[in-house]
Amino acid sequence: MEAVNSQRGLRHEAGSWKLLFEKEIKMAKMYYDDAADLALIRARKIAVIGYGSQGHAHALNLRDSGASVRVGLSATSRSRDKAREAGLTVGEVAEVSKWANVVMILVPDTTAASVYREEIEPNLASGSLVLFAHGFNIRFGTITPRSDLDVAMVAPKAPGHRVRELFVEGAGTPALFAIHQDATGHARALTLSYAKGIGVTRAGVIETTFAEETETDLFGEQAVLCGGVSALIKAGFETLVEAGYQPEIAYFECLHELKLIVDLIYQGGLSYMRYSVSDTAEHGDYTGGPRIVTEATRQEMRKMLAEIRSGQYAQGWIAENAAGRPWFKQQRQAESAHVIEEVGVRLRALMPFLRPVTIQQSQNEVVMTRS
Repeated sequence: MEAVNSQRGLRHEAGSWKLLFEKEIKMAKMYYDDAADLALIRARKIAVIGYGSQGHAHALNLRDSGASVRVGLSATSRSRDKAREAGLTVGEVAEVSKWANVVMILVPDTTAASVYREEIEPNLASGSLVLFAHGFNIRFGTITPRSDLDVAMVAPKAPGHRVRELFVEGAGTPALFAIHQDATGHARALTLSYAKGIGVTRAGVIETTFAEETETDLFGEQAVLCGGVSALIKAGFETLVEAGYQPEIAYFECLHELKLIVDLIYQGGLSYMRYSVSDTAEHGDYTGGPRIVTEATRQEMRKMLAEIRSGQYAQGWIAENAAGRPWFKQQRQAESAHVIEEVGVRLRALMPFLRPVTIQQSQNEVVMTRS
């Protein structure tokens, strides 16, 4: 029988302890406010392209940090009024790109390449800084900036609304930053200044590369945060319902209570979660976990990571998007019709303290309503 000492990174196998990780793990260096000069970004003209979750947070935080900001949106964008109501100057993407010498691209991965190629790069002056909050398009070559441009990344590790909320409170979220191309010799200092402008150096930023950020981000989404968690929730729910248990009870056990567990992990790691739950629950953690995440699961994870690193996943997603997303839309529709979603809507309506949200989906549109 195999035993694992996760705290020491050891596995007991065939009568001896073996290292889970054979190379020394080097801790990342964090950079804080004292590593960045806010005056650098205040001296620049910044175009934030997009005004969604991240876009609104970056634009408003930079403005409140004393920087000169304009938002670039298409003439038909429904976000134009929101940005103007927030007191921001709004213009066409090409127009604000020509005005700016720092451009942060915060449109979806699937549209960024065409927006950059057609509206942004033709209007950029030599020596401008092009920023991304995710490395997808640089990593997989759908965007190849001119050699006379600085190219970097500032990627907050939180949704945009949280980036904004914490900034207003005087705090910040952690973030990653990376320098892909340093044409001027000043890309690093200016990127750190931008990070300070949106408030993330308050919590700390870690230097990475576009490849590392992209590959780990996609893997985390697919294997753990979205794909893994969603599949595990549904599988647990379905197992209980198939065995004759009430769907409402299955919902509470397999979905609703997950937030309580995640909050504990978020606050103090796995150890704090295990400290906080009952001994029976902790025992179930140790006995049940290895039966769910088996060596076969790990092999599939390694395969997923290999597909990400080779570009196979990106090629498939780019092709799916170019074809009009037929499979993606079909999956979205099917998942929204799962019985756990129906049960969840009814139960959350009984808990107004949750401020429940309902998502209504069609083939071409997703609409959110709050109760």
